[in-house]
Amino acid sequence: MQWTLVIPLKPLARAKSRLSDTAADGVRPGLALAFAQDTVVAALACRAVAHVAVVTDDVLAGRELAVLGARIVPDTPRSGLNAALRHGADAVREMHPEAAVAALNADLPALRPPELARVLDAAAEFPRAFLADAAALGTTLLAAAPGRDLSPAFGTGSRDRHRVSGAAELGLGGVDSVRQDVDTGEDLRAALALGVGRYTAAVSAGLLIPGS
Repeated sequence: MQWTLVIPLKPLARAKSRLSDTAADGVRPGLALAFAQDTVVAALACRAVAHVAVVTDDVLAGRELAVLGARIVPDTPRSGLNAALRHGADAVREMHPEAAVAALNADLPALRPPELARVLDAAAEFPRAFLADAAALGTTLLAAAPGRDLSPAFGTGSRDRHRVSGAAELGLGGVDSVRQDVDTGEDLRAALALGVGRYTAAVSAGLLIPGS
C-alpha cells in the first residue's frame, strides 16, 4: 500500500517553545524548520510513501519544504493541530479519494525511511492505527486506510485518546526513529544519538544539549 502523509507545521516563530532551555528565541525557528526538512526528506525517500502534504501557513517553511517535494496546503482553519490535520486529509482526498492517509509529526529529525516503511506496512493491516511516541504518552503517526476518516486526537495524552477512539496501537520494536519526536532538549539529545538528518545536524551544531 502507498500512503500520503499529512504533516502539520505551525508558524516557525511559535514553534518549539519547550526548547528554550537549549536554544535561544532566534534559534528555535531554524531548528523547527530543520526538523521538518529532515522529516520530509526521509518521508519522501520511504518506499511506502507516494506523496507528502505539509499543512502550514508559514511562508518560509512552505517555500523550503516545497523545494524538497512536499505539497503545501494552507492552514485555512487556523484552529489548531487536529483541525489542520483534518483539513490536510480532506485536501488529499479531494484529489485522491481512495488515498491511504497518515498524519506524521513534523519533528522527527532522526527519521529513517526503512523504519517508517515498517510502521506503514503494519498500519495497512488495520482500518486505523497509530504509533506512540518515545515517551509512551503521545503519538507520532496516525494512519487511516482508504475510505476511513483519520479522526486525529493529537495533543497531550494522545496515545490514550487514539486507543479509545478505536485505532489499533502498533507495538513495533526497532522503529525508534519514528517514535523520537523533539519537544525538549532531552528529546533533541536522544534524536542526535540516533543520528539526525543534515538540516538538523547543521542547525544544532554548537548547541549545548542538556545531558550531553
